[in-house]
Amino acid sequence: MTFHERLVYLRKSRNLTQKQVYESIEMSMVGYQRYEYGTREPAYQKLIALADYFDVSIDYLVGRTDKPDVNR
Repeated sequence: MTFHERLVYLRKSRNLTQKQVYESIEMSMVGYQRYEYGTREPAYQKLIALADYFDVSIDYLVGRTDKPDVNR
């Protein structure tokens, strides 16, 4: 699964709106939508914010593993 597919999956599986996510990580609507459409990739600060928001590892978020556990 690609980053944008995983992002949409996480949001929908938690019954969240795009607005809830982009406001929580303090970014614009258009910027977040570009992540979900796959036309833009996040800077590492936003990648960390998204992983923290969904409580998953960055590797899971970007599709490097199918295990969502965060290594803390």
